[in-house]
Amino acid sequence: MAMLEIKNLHVKVDGKQILNGLNLTVGKGEVHAIMGPNGSGKSTLAYVMAGKAGYEATDGAILLDGENVLEMQPDERAAKGVFLAFQYPMEIPGVATMTFLRTALNAQRKQRGEAELSTPDFLKLVRDAAGKLEINMDMLRRGVNVGFSGGEKKRNEILQMALLQPRLCVLDETDSGLDIDALKIVSDGVNRLRSPDRSMVVITHYQRLLDHIVPDVVHVLSKGRIVKTGGKELAHELEASGYAQFQDDAA
Repeated sequence: MAMLEIKNLHVKVDGKQILNGLNLTVGKGEVHAIMGPNGSGKSTLAYVMAGKAGYEATDGAILLDGENVLEMQPDERAAKGVFLAFQYPMEIPGVATMTFLRTALNAQRKQRGEAELSTPDFLKLVRDAAGKLEINMDMLRRGVNVGFSGGEKKRNEILQMALLQPRLCVLDETDSGLDIDALKIVSDGVNRLRSPDRSMVVITHYQRLLDHIVPDVVHVLSKGRIVKTGGKELAHELEASGYAQFQDDAA
């Protein structure tokens, strides 16, 4: 069975139709890339999957393991295993990153009926995951993303992902603003999380991210619908020829 099935999804934002009958199927363990021009609906798709307020699904369904997540609150979706890495991670002054991570992890465990992690177990988990992502433990004592560089913010999100172990990871333009070194560290962190039990949707404007996180399938999104699907070579084709050829397809 497919892990993620999006059927005939229509979404409005501020009364404007952004997604127009989008269909997408992602198998268990697969990594799918979604590419498209600015304004095609890429971030809208990410936000509606995570349950962000103001993104109104007017028709269709988003099925995770056969359950419609559109009927769930954002925290329920997270407990079911949906994780969204934002293009621009938020800063949360006054909340230490360690506290934030522990609260998120234990809230998820509680929602699933699991026991909270002890402090030693939690610290061991964080140290192991942070070491692999080249995150300094001092950084985790600071406020969430406060004073972090772009690369540090993205690494912090991949750390959250490594700790929460989601079933569906949605990466929304996670390469945005990263230099090549930070891109490699973030991509390595994502690649370590690839698993037969985890699916990923990688949303990007540029092909360079897909040199590091090599997708199984590439989709082109234009005017709120997927207009072409192919293998990883499709990303190179788009880099060479641009998106103009697809603008008419979606009209």
